[in-house]
Amino acid sequence: GYPFTLGVASGDPAPDGAVLWTRLAPAPLSGGGMPRRRVPVDYEVALDERFRRPVQRGTTEARPELGHSVHVELEGLEPAREYFFRFRAAGELSPVGRTKTAPAADARPEALAFAFVSCSQYEHGYYTAYRHVAEEDLDVVVHLGDYIYEYAPNIYTTPGGNVRLHSSREITTLDDYRNRHAQYKTDPDMQAAHARFPFIVTWDDHEIDNNWADEVPEDGQPADAFLRRRAAAFQAYFEHMPLRRTSRPRGIDLQLYRRIAYGDLATFNVLDTRQFRSDQACGDGRDVGCEERLDPARSITGDAQERWLLDGLEDSRTRWNVLAQQVFFAQRDYEAGPLQGFSMEAWDGYVASRDRILHGIAERRVDNPVVLTGDVHQHWAADLKADFDDPDSPTLGSEFVCTSITSGGDGSDEIPAPNQVVLAESPHVKYNKNRRGYVRCQVDRTQWRTDFKVLPYVKRPGAPIATDRSFVIEAGRPGLQPVA
Repeated sequence: GYPFTLGVASGDPAPDGAVLWTRLAPAPLSGGGMPRRRVPVDYEVALDERFRRPVQRGTTEARPELGHSVHVELEGLEPAREYFFRFRAAGELSPVGRTKTAPAADARPEALAFAFVSCSQYEHGYYTAYRHVAEEDLDVVVHLGDYIYEYAPNIYTTPGGNVRLHSSREITTLDDYRNRHAQYKTDPDMQAAHARFPFIVTWDDHEIDNNWADEVPEDGQPADAFLRRRAAAFQAYFEHMPLRRTSRPRGIDLQLYRRIAYGDLATFNVLDTRQFRSDQACGDGRDVGCEERLDPARSITGDAQERWLLDGLEDSRTRWNVLAQQVFFAQRDYEAGPLQGFSMEAWDGYVASRDRILHGIAERRVDNPVVLTGDVHQHWAADLKADFDDPDSPTLGSEFVCTSITSGGDGSDEIPAPNQVVLAESPHVKYNKNRRGYVRCQVDRTQWRTDFKVLPYVKRPGAPIATDRSFVIEAGRPGLQPVA
């Protein structure tokens, strides 16, 4: 059978290259269907999509212990340049992919265009948003997690029912996770986005288990069973993402937090807020009066990653300093009146972690910090305050939150009642929209423009894309400015 059923991808762009990815899987939903042996895979890189101007070629191996996935780390390419690539195996050619290298480390780029996305529950709708992303003119796409979901069919449903079905029970084994990733990757719209732009990826919870935290599962299965499951999930995640070998799992751990720079214009600090977090305070939901969330010993990043982030921000010489991460960073008060209610999953459940980072940003005078977030299946925009309970305190930066690709179904144009409370109680939160889509950012040396893209529906294919709202941040002037 044809081995390239999952398409091709590239990722983690550097000034001299990127990672090229594919996985040989003639039977994608039943373990891949490859023999238990190593298979040679040729790759070609060219300046044109007909490969008349080749610049590199080579041979690598697809190995059974990595699910016959292929990760080629290109080196020696020109900075800030587009390249085309393809693979050949067993006499078959893959689809053609396109990638783009980052600018040179000492370059002064004029502009950077990227989209960021999250939360693509296969059963909840069609990947129209990925198709529209593929039609944008971008340098890179950032995926902030919940790329797959772990549930059995029809466990997580949308109003009016699901439109597609997961192909197996809740996933717990390596084979299960491989088949689920493969089911998502067979989607032509997702393949189109991956073939068009390099991706920078990080995970949230559903790549492993809803609401997991470090070595703690959602619903109390024995620790050793969860660690086996976690290791299987990490392994399959690496096998299906365009990640460098530095992110290959070691035992039960996977190194995902990393830094990717675009010259002196922008640095992406890609965070992992799952693998090292303290267990959620006061349960996983929303809670009023939870004291535990204030405990300074609690962390959402772990100490090592927090130090790495603050040291990197201190040393940064780039114009825009981006935190690409998973869960809501700004404070959101869900309780009307004097009491306050917060989500324990988000940074609101890890207040000391957030305070240390915001304090670090203020103390180190970090230039133009911007937080990018996924997870919550809605668009939001917020300012980051030195003290969220004091609207007059300094604004230190801003946060943009992208809605889901599909998760939650069609959505609506009404602001849900709990979010109306948040907007009333949290004056630093400026915008909310309950539609599916993605966010497009156009960044230059003087301003950052964010366009919130929305779809009217995802439960049938073919929805048109529109910009619902836009905001600008001026370099050196923290705070969101709505675009009329």
